[in-house]
Amino acid sequence: MSKAMPWVVIPTYNEADNIRAMGEALMALPVPDLHLLFVDDDSPDGTGALGDALAAAYPDRVHILHRVNRPRGLGRAYVAGFRYALEAGATAIVQMDCDFSHQPQDVPRLLAALAEADLVIGSRYVPGGAVDPDWGFNRRLLSWWANVYARTILGIRGVRDVTGGFRAWRRATLEGMALERIRSQGYVFQVEMTYVAWRLGYHIVELPIFFPDRRKGASKMSIPVKVEAALRVWEVRWRHRALHPSSRREP
Repeated sequence: MSKAMPWVVIPTYNEADNIRAMGEALMALPVPDLHLLFVDDDSPDGTGALGDALAAAYPDRVHILHRVNRPRGLGRAYVAGFRYALEAGATAIVQMDCDFSHQPQDVPRLLAALAEADLVIGSRYVPGGAVDPDWGFNRRLLSWWANVYARTILGIRGVRDVTGGFRAWRRATLEGMALERIRSQGYVFQVEMTYVAWRLGYHIVELPIFFPDRRKGASKMSIPVKVEAALRVWEVRWRHRALHPSSRREP
């Protein structure tokens, strides 16, 4: 059996306030041979340079992919990061945000759960999961509704947090999904990845997490972004409606 080589992939855009603390927190985890990749979308606030400094401080463990003069987008950044990590030999990949709404201390739990799953989702909506108690009623309602809406439109059963972005993937799962199938660029990317994995019959497990508000900086989730994501769920359904476990890409 090949040596386990887990990677964490984090897209960044204007995360200068958080990237150093996040990198140091992840490097301090008791996870052997953990690698970290920041995928920076040409942040104007200097995030990319801070990522370079982290890569210099943790040679061969922290990496940064600079996406310069390319169309921005969460989906594009993640797909580029997944491909980079897979080419580097990753056996498992954790995806997460840089703003500490996804807590680094949960990474070992997600990786451990891959022993029994093809995809592990850090879930706000299974028993034991929770969101920041300071969230107002409207924000809680919108987050809950987004999940119910997407699950209903897509017919997904057995997964409660289809919009969550804190996940661990087996290498074989990402390879079998065929990343070129994934076309979403905004926040509906998370929904599309869930739907494709579910339609292909991969075993999905949800672990409860606490989802605090971001530590520093401004959220990128505006009302127009949320509306666009809701509308694009219908595109995701149409695009992948015929997928079946037999549609998995062979290794």
